[in-house]
Amino acid sequence: MSHPFKLALGLSLSLAILLFTASYLLSREAVFLWLNRDLGILGDYGFNFMSYLAEGWIWIPYFILLFGWYKKDAVFILLNFLISTLLTQIPKNFIWAKVSRPMASGIPHEQIHTVKGVEIHLWNSFPSGHTATAFTIFLVTVYFFPKKSVLFFGGIYAIACGYSRVYLGQHFPLDVAGGIIVAVITILLSIYIRKNKKENEAFN
Repeated sequence: MSHPFKLALGLSLSLAILLFTASYLLSREAVFLWLNRDLGILGDYGFNFMSYLAEGWIWIPYFILLFGWYKKDAVFILLNFLISTLLTQIPKNFIWAKVSRPMASGIPHEQIHTVKGVEIHLWNSFPSGHTATAFTIFLVTVYFFPKKSVLFFGGIYAIACGYSRVYLGQHFPLDVAGGIIVAVITILLSIYIRKNKKENEAFN
């Protein structure tokens, strides 16, 4: 593993641990309210846009772009998408389907900052799918392009996307931490499968 990729993994895990720890010690509601602050019209438009860039469709242009450089690793890229989706959607819909989002958690609605025009969801909170997508893309990109500039701008993208889910009132920071862990498991599992596949091909 390259040094920038190890840093990307370390950054992701450190942020997840920080959010998990803060949520455990202070409560998920307290940490949410501390981060869910109105940053004005620029914050509303900016983080709404960042959230949009972490939706599932972003994998399509991402795959097309990387496919031009790494045709032989198309399966690896698709594997990351598949694992990330499964690790997000199965827990979200079948294990923790009744875990509430901020608006259904009992927090007085007037204390929650929301953005006009954004549909607020109530359930299926853990883990955050948008965060899992953003951090998986971040880690895959640094894996393919192990440069400090990619680490820096990719990290900003992933963190901004994760924070946007809290800013928009859609998720608790705890859910964001869960999404980050999904991304870390996804990339490491994909690398393991890729490595084993290459070793088997070499052996045969």
